[in-house]
Amino acid sequence: MWFRDPAFAAGVRATLPVLLGIIPFGVITGVAMVASGIPPLVAMLMSVLVFAGASMVASAQLLASNAPALLVVLTTLIINLRFMMYSASLRLHFADAPLGRRLAVAYLTADNVYGLMLGRFAEHPGDPGKYPYFLGAGLVVWAAWQAAVLGGILIGAGVPAQWRLEFAAPLAFIAISIPFLRDRASVAAAVAAGVAIVLCQDVPLKLNILIAAAAGIAAGLVVEKRK
Repeated sequence: MWFRDPAFAAGVRATLPVLLGIIPFGVITGVAMVASGIPPLVAMLMSVLVFAGASMVASAQLLASNAPALLVVLTTLIINLRFMMYSASLRLHFADAPLGRRLAVAYLTADNVYGLMLGRFAEHPGDPGKYPYFLGAGLVVWAAWQAAVLGGILIGAGVPAQWRLEFAAPLAFIAISIPFLRDRASVAAAVAAGVAIVLCQDVPLKLNILIAAAAGIAAGLVVEKRK
């Protein structure tokens, strides 16, 4: 069975660092959905059926602002267009797989799982353990996400209002970025950018973002040169 394959265990292990970003993002997403007026049961059902954090947060924000239903649909559609690119890339690995496996891959595909998949099989394109590895990573991410969203839904309005929606986007980027922090240069860049964005938060015109980017690049280059 696929769950006995060493590649499945490898997928599980590779996913563990990613959970540091997924869990808080999932909690915030659950809180945001409840705060936007979505009934808890519907919010949980949406999480299971949709399984797409960024579009869930966006739809929650739009619903909270009483946006037209068509705008909500179009916004989530545009956000999820990236999955078309993901599927085109994954087709190289799973085009010949049975329909059931392809449907499982389609459902479990997430930003983090896709990144881990490419990171491993770019170096081993002929590895026969692609499907078990994908399942190992995908199932762990799916389970952690659903548990985190459920936790956020249960917390609901108990979280301060200023925490509900504002942290969702930053947490999404954290979740995506953590797997790429693999050496001292990337860690230094992330730390420098984080410190800069906090220290410069009062700079007008959102220039703190540019300052943080420059600080991160500079720190990464300095550490890289010292190797």
